[in-house]
Amino acid sequence: MNTANQRLFNQTGKGSNLVEQEVQRDDIGFGTKLTDSRSRLVNQDGTFNIVRVNGTLWDRLNVYNRLITMGWLQFMSWLVVFYVTANTFFAGVYMLAGPDMLKAASEKALYGPFWKCFFFSSQTLTTVGYGHIAPDSFLTSSIAAFESMVGLLAFALATGLLYGRFSRSVAHIRFSKQAVLAPYLDVNGWMFRIINTRSNQLVNLEVSVSMSRLEPRADGTLYRKYYGLSLERNKVAFFPTNWTIVHPITQNSPLYGCTPEDLEASDTEFLISLQALDDTFVQNVHTRFSYRFDEVLWGYKFRPMFDGTQTMPIQLDLTKLDDVQETPLN
Repeated sequence: MNTANQRLFNQTGKGSNLVEQEVQRDDIGFGTKLTDSRSRLVNQDGTFNIVRVNGTLWDRLNVYNRLITMGWLQFMSWLVVFYVTANTFFAGVYMLAGPDMLKAASEKALYGPFWKCFFFSSQTLTTVGYGHIAPDSFLTSSIAAFESMVGLLAFALATGLLYGRFSRSVAHIRFSKQAVLAPYLDVNGWMFRIINTRSNQLVNLEVSVSMSRLEPRADGTLYRKYYGLSLERNKVAFFPTNWTIVHPITQNSPLYGCTPEDLEASDTEFLISLQALDDTFVQNVHTRFSYRFDEVLWGYKFRPMFDGTQTMPIQLDLTKLDDVQETPLN
């Protein structure tokens, strides 16, 4: 058992059974067995660093969730892929039924039988129907009728997805790239800073921070333990400017007496959960973030983000979110 982990264990002052009971109470959902020090629990985009395997194909695809949460460029690309694929498929069906079964006003402008079938399919799928191509048999009319039904259902689903994406409220909260450990009142404090990058208003903003680290049991094996960090303020009614969240490092803090080497030896990670009410959509929004031990600057504090003038409206420079200056610790 190395010296840093032994010191962390001694700080608890608990026996093995009592420690296990405290772990169960403080655990935020990851459990105690994730002891790999090479990766983080929560990625900085808010996703969990967990991959589910051996699930069903439908569970792995999770189509609706993926289509709602993916980026706009990727979403529009998938719509184009579906549109082209559907028309190519039905063009092939019309080719099998016989392209001569489609009556066209001018064969010269269609560049061959396949494109005649493809453009007829696109008109049928979208229910546009310009009228210069028409089915000329019962079989092609039946195929066109089925394709029209597929088109109506598909575009209804696409419209629902577009509405779901536009109506989905997302917290556009930006976190400082690094946390800092700086003087706070007559002690030191662990801090990070956030800002709402959009013009919408977030109200009743509430944040909670947990610290995760590896600690040794009495038999020398490591387990992951979680500590809820008390904050100088964990809730604000309004969030018009930036907010620096501070954990004062008092004698009751799990960070009391720790050094950067201690945090590295125990694979410390700070897990952040944030929730608020978006007054535009009147919906609750939430986001997650984390800082690992090597993303904490010791002896630095954040610079102000205001322009320094007192004229209204006050200008808040978003590019200064990560600006820090060196400050001796208490």
